[in-house]
Amino acid sequence: LVVLATGMVPVSALGEEVLPPGVKLGDEFIPYVMIETDVLNLGYRQGGESPVLIYGYPDSNFICFPYETRRTGIYAAGSIRAPMDIPSTVEDATGAALKAIQCIELTDRGEAVHPRVGDTSYIDIFLQKCTQCKRCTEECPFGAINEDEKANPLYNPTRCRRCAICMGACPERIMSFKNYSVDMIGTMVKNIEVPGEEEEKPRAVVFVCENDAYPALDMAGLNRLQYTPFVRVVPLRCAGSMNLVWVADALSKGVDGVLILGCQYGDDYQCHMATGSHLAKIRLSKVAETLDRLKLESGRVQMEQISISEYYKIPEILDTFVEKLKEFGPNPYKGF
Repeated sequence: LVVLATGMVPVSALGEEVLPPGVKLGDEFIPYVMIETDVLNLGYRQGGESPVLIYGYPDSNFICFPYETRRTGIYAAGSIRAPMDIPSTVEDATGAALKAIQCIELTDRGEAVHPRVGDTSYIDIFLQKCTQCKRCTEECPFGAINEDEKANPLYNPTRCRRCAICMGACPERIMSFKNYSVDMIGTMVKNIEVPGEEEEKPRAVVFVCENDAYPALDMAGLNRLQYTPFVRVVPLRCAGSMNLVWVADALSKGVDGVLILGCQYGDDYQCHMATGSHLAKIRLSKVAETLDRLKLESGRVQMEQISISEYYKIPEILDTFVEKLKEFGPNPYKGF
């Protein structure tokens, strides 16, 4: 008996059809804007396409969780993820259904779904200072913030993953959470002890993503790996929540350098918040230009990518950065 199976054709890569005006495939960052499509037209903002795997199917593990999509409460299962036979599809659908049940229960309690499961905080927006720049709405990877007719942000709490990428994007610092805000992290930075010039010891602040880089630091400690004592670590919900004012606070206090440890992006993408690490890299490129204008070495602010399995690289990354700061010499703003 010979059976010719029906061919499976992936429906990913709508390509140019879902791109905003003036944006083309391959651009470094595609903003999230409202686009009319006939696929699950739920009023979501659409950004760039998910990466496509070897068979032409969208990568359903794009943000590190099977069945997961950038649409909170919508889960992919079966042959939409990969070529599957009937038993595999049934098993896959069971997994997606369990994820959906978990999502319903958490949302009913007012809690965040993965990856910050159980987080009960919500964005507090100080609209009086909003300049309608649209950065928060265009950079939120989960479509949690829309705009009203005056371009003010409209927050949808059930879609929010509490990544705080909007907080890092806002130049006016009007986005905050009760347990995580620009002022809170800024206070932590300002209270870091900075050695005087006579001590000849550099001080570096390391902003660390809590999803991969922070566990990698823990793994380095558990394995008793040794690294420089001249760094101070500040955990972030996501590297994308990095607000540039923290860099200014650190350097103005006399800190010699700032290092950001984020998830992998690019071909080996592993960011739990889809685009957070990539956005942090784009923002920091603007900092380098500012430092050059101030006659400060742009190498004092640096970003590195690391996955949780690469914990053994932690000592090399930190030691190399501190050695570079020693070559630069003390921060000229130290003591002011």
